[in-house]
Amino acid sequence: MTTGDTAALVRDQDGSTRATLLELLFDVVFVAALAMVSRLVAEHDGWPGVASVLLMLTAIWWTWSVTTTTTEFYDPQQGPIQAILMVAMVGSVGMAAALPSQYGLIFALSYVATHVVRGIILITTLSRHRHRAATARAARFLFWFLVSGVFWIGGGISGTVKWQLWTVAMAIDLTAAALRYPTPRLGRVPLQQYKGTTEHLGERYQQFVILALGDIILMPVLQVGRSGFDHLPAGALLCAFATMLLLWHIYVFRAGQLLEAGITGRRAARIAPYTHLVMLVGVVVTASAFHLVVEHPVGTTPVRLLVLIIGGPMLFVLGRALFALIVAGHVPWWRAGWQLLPLLALPWAGGWPPLLVSVVVALALAGHVMIPPEQRDTRPAALGHGAGT
Repeated sequence: MTTGDTAALVRDQDGSTRATLLELLFDVVFVAALAMVSRLVAEHDGWPGVASVLLMLTAIWWTWSVTTTTTEFYDPQQGPIQAILMVAMVGSVGMAAALPSQYGLIFALSYVATHVVRGIILITTLSRHRHRAATARAARFLFWFLVSGVFWIGGGISGTVKWQLWTVAMAIDLTAAALRYPTPRLGRVPLQQYKGTTEHLGERYQQFVILALGDIILMPVLQVGRSGFDHLPAGALLCAFATMLLLWHIYVFRAGQLLEAGITGRRAARIAPYTHLVMLVGVVVTASAFHLVVEHPVGTTPVRLLVLIIGGPMLFVLGRALFALIVAGHVPWWRAGWQLLPLLALPWAGGWPPLLVSVVVALALAGHVMIPPEQRDTRPAALGHGAGT
């Protein structure tokens, strides 16, 4: 662990914006948790079970997002920040292991402890070196995670998870961030602090989404290997691979440049966690859909599987479009409109094989991507080249 001068804990805005190796390891640990989430979504038969898993996914994502913001404002080469990353990794492992709802208390304790320990480390270190503004910022975060922590632990302390309390807890965390953590005697996080973000934050979001997209082919690869490369599961794997590449193209080749150009603005820095959460849910739903499609590529498509196959990519594109709309002020809807193609087939798609439905969704994504460049956007990019979705 690096043991540099803790007086320089606050990141130098003129320093390197590249992610450290420990930050990349931190991402890998969280992506492992996402793989568990997608498997659970595929295994749940009812929508209430899926909703509970997605609530836990939101908590996992929020832990990644807040910790990544920490490495944006504070130097990840410094010992205290590296300690925070390691604590977050341990917490994510605990949350992933406790994803089955019978381990609710372990999940809640892992989540709350990660945020509380981070706050204590930051406040202790920053106050020792009289970083008053940074100390106040850390105190605001800690205050609200202590408030929500009461509901997290209260909802998991009995043998059965109280999902209503966990929903309230997650709503507190999301709302407090949206309102800039208004705290008694300290007020809100000043808007000018969001102006201090660098390209490092945009790079971190891109890296995480790229790693998360790999979850789409993880289970199909394992299943095809076990099936002896039967042609139908192998075809489903190819469709999953094509879908992953198309989503990558939509995000990285188009939206990645917008994120990198726009994340330095305070609006982009504040809305990125929410829009990327929508994209992440889309990735997890798509991964769970292909988990089922590879297992049962033929026959009719049940309503639940139909929703997963069509809904996953649509959520991803929606999250991407929302980010472009809020940051750049416009979205070329004639491209995003290709996602309506699978919806037009809904009256008949239930009688189609799951593999055929997946192919139709992939074709819609291909139409989104393959519109000639001169038709992508007739307006100038608001925040840099590639602002169109």
